This record gives sequence, structure tokens and C-alpha cells, in this order.
Amino acid sequence: MDLDKKNSRKIFGFIAFGIILFVAMENLGAVAGAAGRILGLFWPFLLGLCIAFILNIPMRLLEERVFAGLKGKKVWNKICRPVCMVLSIVIIVAIVFFVMFLVLPELVRTFTILSRSIPVFVTDVQNWLIKLAEDFDISADTIRNVSIDWDKMISTAVTFLQDGATTVLNTTIGVTTSIVNGVVNFFLAVIFAIYILAAKEKLGGQIRKFLRAFIDPKKADQFLYVCSLSSRIFGNFVSGQCTEAVILGTLCWLGMLLLRLPYPLVIGALVGLTALIPIFGAFVGCAVGAFLILIVSPVKALIFIIFFLVLQQIEGNLIYPKVVGTSVGLPGIWVLLAVTIGGSMFGVIGMLIFVPLCSVLYCLFREAVHHRLRDKEQPTAGKAAPAKDPAAKK
Repeated sequence: MDLDKKNSRKIFGFIAFGIILFVAMENLGAVAGAAGRILGLFWPFLLGLCIAFILNIPMRLLEERVFAGLKGKKVWNKICRPVCMVLSIVIIVAIVFFVMFLVLPELVRTFTILSRSIPVFVTDVQNWLIKLAEDFDISADTIRNVSIDWDKMISTAVTFLQDGATTVLNTTIGVTTSIVNGVVNFFLAVIFAIYILAAKEKLGGQIRKFLRAFIDPKKADQFLYVCSLSSRIFGNFVSGQCTEAVILGTLCWLGMLLLRLPYPLVIGALVGLTALIPIFGAFVGCAVGAFLILIVSPVKALIFIIFFLVLQQIEGNLIYPKVVGTSVGLPGIWVLLAVTIGGSMFGVIGMLIFVPLCSVLYCLFREAVHHRLRDKEQPTAGKAAPAKDPAAKK
């Protein structure tokens, strides 16, 4: 390799990167602390970007489809963006409050019923174990002697709360400060998101000019293409998962009503909420729902599990491909891998982010492979076919 100026820069860059990486690994605690402080400083703006991205999905739908017939009119062109933005915020807030209005009273009623049912459930389990022990000629004295004094448990809990009252009082100021900071950061994020949505075309043009001014135009176009691809895939993923969650939660609620299973609204909402997590989410909702029903009736819990498995097959094989389709363009095995790795690294947030992120990487890798194969096939295809030997005809 000739050590010209370009190669020298590359070598120096690799050496500098290695030194920085080594120092960072040696001082991992300090680096993590500094990263946390920087993240906290920019958190309102990062949250604002996320809010703007979510609000942009219904806003774009309103602009391009619902009010498409009004395009070109002078007055509408001036008020289009503010009207669609306000409608998007109103729609999302209305959905949240509607779900809370439906679910919260039912949730309170469910916990009230559970508080009465749990002692009865424990007694029934104890009697069942005694009968099982008698059937197998096992001494049931130990099981009979097991008793739960609910009054004593409540008294112990009250004493624990009284003893911890001092600690709670000492931390009240800290908790209040955190709540105030959270509210302030949220409002800053909303204001930042509104500003981004109001001037997204202008901001996009400024970013493109900046990149092309300081970076090689070809690399700038590649970077902008990756950003556009990421935006499209993440948008499809968010809208697709929300659509699937609503359909699955609604079908679960209707099916439980038809089968006369307990807690249909709460469990339907829970299944719909957990279905936002790909692959594993709906089964978590099913497990919690089955436990709630088990306290009321083990037979109904078994019926619910069978119903949910059938519902999952119908939704996964018939409804999901038609409604959502290949929204992220990622094969199933890679979705499973992305959910597993993302969940192990960053929990639920990692599960949600890693699927579209892996889809972006998968699309870029697939395009790179096709590009290389096309480059290899072109020289072969461009060669003229060898002339036939005239003597061979004789």
C-alpha cells in the first residue's frame, strides 16, 4: 500500500478510534455517567422527535388522503398544516382518553372482585390439595394446618407502611421535583415536536443543503436515502403494529363476550396493548388474562387459552398479512432474532426498536448484495457470443 495522504488519514483514523475505544472500555463507568448526563440534557428534544414522528403518521394521512381534494386551493394551502396537525393531536388524545374511560372503571371493578375472590380461591385450592392427598393416601394434616390470616396480613402491611412513613416523607420532595421536571420536559418536547411538524419541509431542505455543503454529494445522497428508508420502515412498523393491536384486542373482547368469559374488556385491552410488542407481546397478555380468569374458574381459563390460540392463528394467517402485510419487509426468523436481542439488551423498548432497525439493515444489506451481483454479471453479459466454427457444419 502506498502511504499517500489519503491512506495515511485512514490509518491515523483507525489508530485514533482504537485508542478512544480502549480508553472508553477502561473507564466504562465514567463514560456511562457522561453519556447519561448528555442524554438527560437532550432528552426533551429526543422525546420531541419521537412525538413528531408519531404525530406525522396521522397528519400525513390527513394531508394526502382525507383532504386530498382540497389541494391547490389558496386558502387551504395556508391552513392545511395547522388544521391537520391539530386534528392529529386531537385524534390521538381522544383515543387515549376513550380507552382510559372504558378500561379504568372496569379495571377498578376487576380488582375489587379479585380482592374478594383470592381468599376463596386459596381455600378452594387447599381443599383440592387435601382431596388429592387423600386419593393418593398421603397425609393431609400439613395441608389442613395451612391457613392464611388475612386480617393479620393487612395489619402487617399497615405497620410496614407506618414504619416507612418517615422514609416516604423524606423522599416526597425528590419525587415532586422529578414529577415537575417530567411535566416540563414533556411540554418542551411537545412544543419542539409541533415546531418540527410545522416546518418539516424547510428543516429537511436545510439538512440536505448542510450535508451537500460539507460532505461528498454522493455520500450525502446515500445518507439521505438511508434516512428516508428508515423513516418509511419505522412509520410502517408503528402504523402496522397499532393496527394489529387494535384488531387483536377487539376480536379478543368480542370473542370473550360471546363465550361469556369474565373480564372481557380488561383482558381485551391488555391483549391489545401487549400486542404492540412483536411475537411475544400478545402471549404475555394471554398469560395475565388466563391467570385472572383462573381465580374465578379454572375451566373458563382453559377455554380462554384455547380461544386465544385459535384467535392467534386466524389473526396471524388471515388478518395480519392483508391489513399490515410486509410492513417492515423482514423475514420471520429475523423478526424473532431482533425481538430476542433487543429485549435482552434494552427490555421492552429494545423489542420495539430493534425490529424496524434490523429491517433497515436487512434492506441495505440486500441492496448491497444485489448491486454486487449485478456488477459481476454485467461483464459476462456484455461479452459477444463466440463465433461458430464453419468447419463444424460440414
